[in-house]
Amino acid sequence: DVEESAESGADGGDTGVPTTPYTAEGEEEEEGEMPADFQRLWKLTSDSPQDFNSWTDLLQYCEQEGHMRACRQALNAFLLRYPLCYGYWKKFADLERRAGHVDKAEEVCERGLKAVSLSVDLWIHYINLLLGTLNMNLPESTQRIRSVFEEAVAAAGWDFHSDRLWDLYAEWEKEQGNLNFITSVYDRVLRVPTQLYNTHYEKLKAHLTSHPPQDVLSPEEYSKVRNEYKQSQIQAKKERSDISAEEEERPPGEEEPEEAVQKMQELLMASREELYQQNEAEVRKRWNFEDAIKRPYFHVKPLDRAQLKAWQSYLDWEIAEAETAAVDAEGVAVEGHEGSKQECVAGHKRVLILFERCLIACALYEEFWNKFVHYLAPHGLEEVRNVHRRACEIHLPYKHSIHLQWALFEEKHGNITEAQRILESLEMTVPGLAAVRLRRVGLERRAGRLDVAEALLKEAVEKSKDNPQLHAFYSIKLARFLHKLCKSPSRARTVLQEAIELSPDNGRLYHNLLELEMSGDLRANGGGILQCVAKALAAPLSPKTKILFSQRGLQFAEDFGTTVQSVLSMYEEHQKLLKEHDAKIQAEKGDNDETEKMSKMDDASALTVPQTAPPTMPHVPMTTPPPSMMGGDMSGPYGSYGSWYQQQQYGGYGSYQNPWNQYNQYYPPS
Repeated sequence: DVEESAESGADGGDTGVPTTPYTAEGEEEEEGEMPADFQRLWKLTSDSPQDFNSWTDLLQYCEQEGHMRACRQALNAFLLRYPLCYGYWKKFADLERRAGHVDKAEEVCERGLKAVSLSVDLWIHYINLLLGTLNMNLPESTQRIRSVFEEAVAAAGWDFHSDRLWDLYAEWEKEQGNLNFITSVYDRVLRVPTQLYNTHYEKLKAHLTSHPPQDVLSPEEYSKVRNEYKQSQIQAKKERSDISAEEEERPPGEEEPEEAVQKMQELLMASREELYQQNEAEVRKRWNFEDAIKRPYFHVKPLDRAQLKAWQSYLDWEIAEAETAAVDAEGVAVEGHEGSKQECVAGHKRVLILFERCLIACALYEEFWNKFVHYLAPHGLEEVRNVHRRACEIHLPYKHSIHLQWALFEEKHGNITEAQRILESLEMTVPGLAAVRLRRVGLERRAGRLDVAEALLKEAVEKSKDNPQLHAFYSIKLARFLHKLCKSPSRARTVLQEAIELSPDNGRLYHNLLELEMSGDLRANGGGILQCVAKALAAPLSPKTKILFSQRGLQFAEDFGTTVQSVLSMYEEHQKLLKEHDAKIQAEKGDNDETEKMSKMDDASALTVPQTAPPTMPHVPMTTPPPSMMGGDMSGPYGSYGSWYQQQQYGGYGSYQNPWNQYNQYYPPS
């Protein structure tokens, strides 16, 4: 079920998975027909590939039936889509091994490790598979196992939970009788902050104190430690003022005295104690961050906000630590301190490992992929490209934003063909997104292919006729393109007029047509502008929109009209619209007042209040006439023109809203 598959999730990964599914040669013919319900369950996954439950139902059914070809087909398809589920890679390998296909089992493990290279469980499973199938009496088998161990610790050894892998490596070397190899393994893990760091140190101490130094150390290190011991003895004798400070050289092969062995072991432990203390400090810094992570494996279920915040905080802290180490390394670069340089490299590696761990648990969260890209940007283009490819092609195929960023990245670095491929593939995966189509248009325009850009816009206009708003949006875009870039106002006008016929109630189309007309020669095109205004006033637009167009027409007539009659006619039309609008507002207000008044009367009638006579006011004779109207009669057609022209709500071009900055409302939700 889903919970079981969650435990079979994943705990690492740095590359994609192969796009070509694996098949065992010659097996399909032997298996015969598929099980009865396979096609039904397969169709469910094909119709809804994002439904994780459908996949687990299919995989459980195939496992119960024990049908080899059905299991292969289902597992291949599932792991192409969800490669971070390391438990299913293990099941796939076991399936092939039980069927007698050892080579295929190894191949499955190798495919899985390419997809989840940080998976300690999958590395251990692969190593155990090799240990159970290789002839360990052959020297090449031992060499292969050791090389796989080295690959494993290089890929996953820096994980905070990689202790089992290091222990398995040390135990295997112990079985081979390679004491100095065991020392090398424990020395390496002593520099890695892991959960069981103290256990590794205790095992290292027991190992070093249980055997003579020459058996557990490499010849180079043993020679170095022996020289240090000799120098300490010489110095001690000098301090005691002995006559002879020189020590006789022992014949080759003769064992060191017990006192010398003990002193050399103390020297060995002193140097390693310092490394242990440093590593312990690093572990303590990370302990609270690690403790806050509750789901380190992959699952399609959303993570809660606390988990997302925990990953963000951990990443920010680790990046800050790496940046501090880099600054320190630059400060001592002149002095040639190797320790600071190594710490800088280790800091960067820790950041990379933590990002890979995060992108397992948070593989479906776009912000973490973007954060990884931002971090890698100064380190190399190919690294950024690989992260984009993994995110877009495997984990986030339906998230258009990160695909658009990838396309911009490729275009920025001159890879126009790849940017085109990314956008075309995205539009096929998620059809109908205006943002994607416009990005394709912009890419072609910037590349100088105006004919291709125009064709893309025309295609969008044709395909969106069943969606009036989207059709109007694309029509405006195409009209602007034709007008501004192709220098063809006549074609732009035709596009807008055809769009108005389809959407006569869309005010933005009239606005853009008016802007198009006013962008030309105003003396020669005055009639066209007034005709556009008249068309808008006759359209089924809202009163406020009509007032706006009327205002624009009146302003044009006032500024550029050739006859006073055009000014008067536009003014009268505008006044008519204003009066109709005011009358409508007053009517609505009156209805509201009447309703409120009736409500108050109903409330008053429910109360019993004593009736009292209203107070009488003394008669005051009118001794002065009322004030006269200033300026005489203001109801004439010209008297109120000046006051109208300065009305705040309708006056000036300032009230006109530019329609070009409102396109984003046409983008359909992604």
